[in-house]
Amino acid sequence: MEAYNNSFAAPNKDVVIIAGEASGDLHGSMLVREMKAVDPALRVCGIGGDRMEKEGVTLVHHANELAVVGLTEVFPKLGVILGARRKIKRLLRTKRPSLLILIDFPDFNMPLARFAHNLGIPVFYYISPQVWAWRKKRIHFLEQYVDRMAVILPFEEEIYRSTSLDARFVGHPLMDRVLMTCSRNEALDRLGLRPEGTIIGLLPGSREREVTSLLPCILEAAQILDSSIPDAQFVLPLAEGIPLETIDAIRRDIPLDVTVVKGRFYEALGVSNAAIVTSGTSTLEAALLGVPMVIVYRVSPLSYLLGKMFIAVDHIGLVNIIAGREVVPEYIQADAEPGKIARGLLDILTGEGRREQVSRDLEALKSMLGEPGAAVKTAALALDLMERGIRSPGGAQAAGPEILPFRNRSAP
Repeated sequence: MEAYNNSFAAPNKDVVIIAGEASGDLHGSMLVREMKAVDPALRVCGIGGDRMEKEGVTLVHHANELAVVGLTEVFPKLGVILGARRKIKRLLRTKRPSLLILIDFPDFNMPLARFAHNLGIPVFYYISPQVWAWRKKRIHFLEQYVDRMAVILPFEEEIYRSTSLDARFVGHPLMDRVLMTCSRNEALDRLGLRPEGTIIGLLPGSREREVTSLLPCILEAAQILDSSIPDAQFVLPLAEGIPLETIDAIRRDIPLDVTVVKGRFYEALGVSNAAIVTSGTSTLEAALLGVPMVIVYRVSPLSYLLGKMFIAVDHIGLVNIIAGREVVPEYIQADAEPGKIARGLLDILTGEGRREQVSRDLEALKSMLGEPGAAVKTAALALDLMERGIRSPGGAQAAGPEILPFRNRSAP
C-alpha cells in the first residue's frame, strides 16, 4: 500500500482520486480509463476498489475497508476511516497533485475538498452528495471548496444553478455499462437456467453488512414465491467484493434452490422476469435492463430514526426518486418482511396490467438518464480543470476554452 510514495515524479501529471464504495469504484474505474485514453502519462493514486486498481490506480487504501451502511454503523470503523483520511491528507500535502477527484462518499470526501482547496489543488467532484435529500446547506460548502462538479441525475444540475459552482449534467455512467452482451437463450445456457418458468433475481446488496442483514429476509420471501409460482427459478448475482462464503453461510439455514452467479451480474439480472433488489445502484441497473422489481432496505433502528428526522425525500430507491413517484414498491425497515415483499412481487407478476405498466415506467425512466458517454464527458471536464490549474497554479478558475457540448453557466 506504500508503493505510491515514489510514483509522483512530475506533479503536472499527478491525480488523486477517492471512491469509498462499490458503485464509486465502478464509476471511478470508467473515469480513469477514459482519462488515460486521452493522456496515458497520467499517474493516478488514491482510494478505490479492485476495478480502479485494474485501471492502474495505485491504492493507498482499499475502499472495502471504509464502506458502511447507515449512520450509526460508522462507529466501529471510525478509526480506520480517520486513519485513511489522514493518509490522503499527508499525500496531498507532500505530493501536491494537479487534481483531486472525489466520487460521492461525502462525509469522507468533503473535508478533503476543503483541505485540497486550501493547498491550491483543483478539486473535481464526480457524483454529487445527495443535497436534495438531506443536509442541504452542504451546497454552500461545495460552492466554496469545489472547482467543478459532474452530476449524474437529471435534476441535480438545476439544484446548483443558484450557486457559482460549475455543475454539469453528464448523464448516468451506467448507460454505458448496463447491457446484455448475448441473447437471453445464450445467457440462460451459460447460467444453467431453464428457459421455461419464471426467473426471479435476488440482489442482497454490494456491502457485506447489507447482505448479512437483508439476505435472510429476501430468501424467506423467495420461499413464499416458490410455493406460489409454478416452475419458479431463483438466481443471485454476486456483487464484487462479497465472499461466496457469506452467501453460503446464510443459505444453510434457509432451504431454497438458488443459482449463485459470480462474474455474470448483468446476464443473471437481465434474464430475470422480476427481482427483489436492495436499495442502491442495483435498482437503476435493473431498471436499465427492463426488469420489474421491488426494493428492500433495512438499517439499524437508530440510523433509521435519525434518517427519518433529517432526510427529506418521499422515496428511498433511486428508481422512484428520479421518477418523482412510486414506480416500484419499496419495503423499508419493519416493512421489509418476507410476506410483504413476496406479495409485492407477486402483484407485479400476476396483477392485471401491472407488469406492463411497470415496464413502461422503467423505459420512460431510462430516457431521463441522459445519453451514453458519461465517463468520456466527465474525463474531458476533469482534464480541462487539471490543465487550467497547471497553466495558472493556485488559480483553477483561470480562463480557458469552453468544452462542448457543455454550457458554461458562469459565462454571460
